[in-house]
Amino acid sequence: MKQALVSACALILLTLPVACRRSEPLPLTSTPKEQVIETTLVHRQQVASQLTLPARIVANPTRTVHLYPLISGRVLSLSILPGQQVHKGEQVGTLQSNDVVQARADFERAKIEAARADLQLARAKELLTHDVMAQRDYDDLKALDETDHSELESARQTLQILGLNENNSSDIVPIVAPIAGVVLDVGTGTGELQRSLDSATAIATIANLDSVWVVGDLYPRDQAAVHVGQPATITVNGYPGQVLHGTVDNISDAVDPVTLTLKVRVVLPNPGFHLKPDMYATMMLSSRVRDEIVVPSTAVIRNGDGAFVFVTTAPGKYARRSVTLGETRGEDCEILQGLSDGDQVVTAGAELLRESEGR
Repeated sequence: MKQALVSACALILLTLPVACRRSEPLPLTSTPKEQVIETTLVHRQQVASQLTLPARIVANPTRTVHLYPLISGRVLSLSILPGQQVHKGEQVGTLQSNDVVQARADFERAKIEAARADLQLARAKELLTHDVMAQRDYDDLKALDETDHSELESARQTLQILGLNENNSSDIVPIVAPIAGVVLDVGTGTGELQRSLDSATAIATIANLDSVWVVGDLYPRDQAAVHVGQPATITVNGYPGQVLHGTVDNISDAVDPVTLTLKVRVVLPNPGFHLKPDMYATMMLSSRVRDEIVVPSTAVIRNGDGAFVFVTTAPGKYARRSVTLGETRGEDCEILQGLSDGDQVVTAGAELLRESEGR
């Protein structure tokens, strides 16, 4: 009995240190709050205000031609397709017209009348020389001769305008490209009738794309920040990563009644015709340079209509500071009011400080 009691006491003494060690607090594995908070010193820096406008590529309307027939008739042939390049004066199709027959008949009639008037005038001149005809009668015949020649010249010009040879008798009219450029659209086909005055659809639309317009939509509230000659940076949706540079060439004087915006135009050269009409683009305009404080966007906490940041007041201590925001560019945010040069602002862990305030 005595031996058993001694053994029990020994066992208790052996286990006592282990129990004491287990009762000691374990080391913390979580990171202290100070270690997840990052700060940075902010300073004033020069910031260029940038205005971004939605835009699209437009063919220069002064170098774009809607090709309508000069005379009514039926399209016999058409040898152009959208995207095809044509040269000035190149024949792109033919038109058969009864009006051509009438134009040729008018020309032949005018030739006959002019020839007859010349013959009468020659006879009258001889009679006048021998005092057989009065001067007044001769003057009347001379005026009639001049009138007939004027009508002949008018009929000849009509044939030239239509692209017809006055020595030919065909009723076929050539359809000719009036400018060099790219065919944007074809509005008719072989066999269709075309009316020179009543046609609402052009045979084709041809545009010179050596240079194109980039037209941006500017809201009137921002017009004070834009002026002619201002540098512009253009990016086109069809060519990601490619940046084009130009200057503002014109700002419209009237508001578009549909978009309620002013049109800002930038003219760009277009080698290889890579810029296509109606492509979407983005126009970025840089305006005046000013000194402002810029902080990372992660430092700003928005609260309703306002915003604030946390500023270091002492080692490990932070205070909330209300700020007025300006423009946001990428990962940076412009601060108009609320911070001073040299302030140390929390850039990571601001939300943690915000939660601590609520406890």
